[in-house]
Amino acid sequence: MYASREDIGYDFGDDSKVGSKPVKPNSNIDGGWAWMIVLSSFLVHILIMGSQMALGILNMEWLEEFNQSRGLTAWVSSLSMGITLIVGPFIGLFISMCGCRKTAIIGGILNALGWILSAYASNVHYLFLTFGVTAGIGSGMVYLPAVVMVGQYFQKRRALAQGLSTTGTGFGAFLMTALLKYLCIEFGWRNAMFIQGAISLNLCVCGALMRPLSHKDIAKVLSHSAETIKSNGVLGEEPEKKEAATNEEVLDSVQHIEIGVKSRSERNMYGLRILKTVSQLTVTVRKGFAIWYSSYFGAASLFTNRVFVAFIIWALFAYSSFVIPFIHLPEIVKQYNLSSQNNIFPLTSIIAIVHIFGKVILGIISDLPCISTWNVFLMANFTLVTCILTLPLMQTYISLAVVCALIGFSSGYFSLMPVVTEDLVGTKHLANAYGIIICANGISALFGPPFAGWIYDITHKYDFSFYISGLLYMVGIIFLLIQPCIQKKQPREKSTEEAQV
Repeated sequence: MYASREDIGYDFGDDSKVGSKPVKPNSNIDGGWAWMIVLSSFLVHILIMGSQMALGILNMEWLEEFNQSRGLTAWVSSLSMGITLIVGPFIGLFISMCGCRKTAIIGGILNALGWILSAYASNVHYLFLTFGVTAGIGSGMVYLPAVVMVGQYFQKRRALAQGLSTTGTGFGAFLMTALLKYLCIEFGWRNAMFIQGAISLNLCVCGALMRPLSHKDIAKVLSHSAETIKSNGVLGEEPEKKEAATNEEVLDSVQHIEIGVKSRSERNMYGLRILKTVSQLTVTVRKGFAIWYSSYFGAASLFTNRVFVAFIIWALFAYSSFVIPFIHLPEIVKQYNLSSQNNIFPLTSIIAIVHIFGKVILGIISDLPCISTWNVFLMANFTLVTCILTLPLMQTYISLAVVCALIGFSSGYFSLMPVVTEDLVGTKHLANAYGIIICANGISALFGPPFAGWIYDITHKYDFSFYISGLLYMVGIIFLLIQPCIQKKQPREKSTEEAQV
């Protein structure tokens, strides 16, 4: 395992340029408006991730309403969860062109529209489109900016800030489970989804709070990130320099056109403004697409970082193990005849509440100077996979409650994912890199619950679902352990060959 963040770092830029001049502290970095960003991200996690963790309530309503198999019905929840994360790389393109604020506001409108349209569903397939796709895309357009903005505004206390903001998932799971259960009992599931759609419009307010940093502030964040990341020459700045030169040429041509038109006639000022706006928009789109493309497919590809690739493989297997309990625990409790005890204090609520403390505590521990964030991240993963594998063995409420509490605490490592990602690639590439990670998580969430439902339809038990998902999760953890060892050995092997020559 790693001893420091530098051991897993890669530099995706030129350290000599950004770190050569001392920078003055800014009140908005690690303080000031940064805490409003944390509040905004906290509310986003309540409204998006919290409500998705509470979909087990609606899943039971859909089973009774449409009389479809558990495997087919589970696709509604998994589509919403999966698409929220799968669209991450494409949302990175929106962020590059429009910024986090506009992207989040548009996403809030889409998410609310998806909930409201789902209230009129006549079958499960209708929910695939309205709730799974529409609300899922809208959620993704809000979720990624909420994570990225926290990373931009914090340097020294990133793990704590991400921990505090992502505790919204735990609060949201607890609150939304109670809210949706109450609304379904009092008004029916259709009206409950309509009301939830109206509540989701608050995501637009959260997006409005995401005030972008100035270019000077961003430069200061990048300078700090460059100092904490080890240089291995993986990426260069030549594609960005070429793109900048191309953009300057386009703007120069626009200015020449403007001067020529003014000299010929002053009557075409309105048309000139339109031309200038369109040209500037074209430049913005081209620049955003170039940055996005180079991060994924160009010379500056993130996939040249082998540890980051191992991180992606881990993400493909990890998230379903966390999602499956939330979707299927209500059914498991019903099978074990524990509904009376579970109604007093639901197991999903236990996961949600302890999940809150897990994120904050793991964030505080990770920010300690003598503690490696990466090691904390790995230990939490080991605990979680152990709980997933042992959960089917527990058939009493007390034993299930203990395992669920451990699942909630260890799953607090989610708050460390943006920090670990930033340590791997730097602040400059955080949006695109984290977009890839949550996309891999989304694929895991997309197929996990339907797979568990399909296994149940065959075996009439959920045991094998937990065993298989837990073993796949363990494979992902092994990838995280093996790849860094290979990465460390390579320079030593090279030096040995040179010594022999």
